[in-house]
Amino acid sequence: MIHRQPASNGDTNAGRVTKGSRRPGHYGVDRTTVQNLEIVRADTERNLLLVRGAVPGGKNALLVVRQSVKTREGKK
Repeated sequence: MIHRQPASNGDTNAGRVTKGSRRPGHYGVDRTTVQNLEIVRADTERNLLLVRGAVPGGKNALLVVRQSVKTREGKK
């Protein structure tokens, strides 16, 4: 198995990576939005927010928390 190492890629005139091949790539810079999270508690002394739900990103990563703007289906 190739783990983020360059190797032969087959046809040199293809100008692209073949689908399904395990190649090194760009990972982890996309911004994702997760809705329906609930802020359980805010601890101002330790500068913490307790959030109920799955939060994307690694440990000690920055997180942007903002109010969601939703409309009901059928109403606008």
